[in-house]
Amino acid sequence: MSSDKLFTKEDLDKYLRELGREFRKRNGTKMPAEIILVGGASILINYGFREMTYDVDAIIKSSGAMKEAINTVGDRLGLANGWLNTDFVNTKSYTPKLETYSKYYKTFSNILQIRTVSAEYLVAMKLMSGRQYKNDLSDIVGILIEQDDRRLPLNLEKIKMAVIDLYDSYEKLPEESRLFIESIYKKDNLREFYQQCRNLELENKDALVEFQKNYPDVLNSDNISDVLRIAKEKRSK
Repeated sequence: MSSDKLFTKEDLDKYLRELGREFRKRNGTKMPAEIILVGGASILINYGFREMTYDVDAIIKSSGAMKEAINTVGDRLGLANGWLNTDFVNTKSYTPKLETYSKYYKTFSNILQIRTVSAEYLVAMKLMSGRQYKNDLSDIVGILIEQDDRRLPLNLEKIKMAVIDLYDSYEKLPEESRLFIESIYKKDNLREFYQQCRNLELENKDALVEFQKNYPDVLNSDNISDVLRIAKEKRSK
């Protein structure tokens, strides 16, 4: 789910702190909760190349009091309905194995534990999604750049193993994603390539917005690839 509200890392910590307090008030202290942040939220927490995200996608392990707490905090802080949501579990990037490969971030109010996904597992998720109209491709390149800067580089074999850990087989990735990640290691300038990917994503997003404007209620997950292919052909002429 996306909203018009942009979230920064500081926003996330503030909202999660409020959520921890509200959940503790409603749930008491006997039954802790766990939230695994994925996607853009994990990028914000673990890396510095993205300053904000529209999405706060998560895997939530909690009592029913958590949903009420999320809604209450959202109302109090003027956030959109579903500001923190579990829509991600219905996408092809989701796997229950993410719980195993997530890592600890913070605990709020001694009851709400927050975990994230990082490094090769975040790359694996982005490859499985492979959306060319959001931040998936540029996020992959950004992660690789920052891991290099930290002197903790991610080689192709490590990424392949992460894909196998999460999805059982490297071949389960979309073919375009496999070609994309393999091509990255042949690039001389990843920072330049990052900007190329970001520009492509923005162009594709604009193309989809324009298509939706001209043909309401036609765009769906089954025809997005065809729409983007046609848009690319038009741009090349």
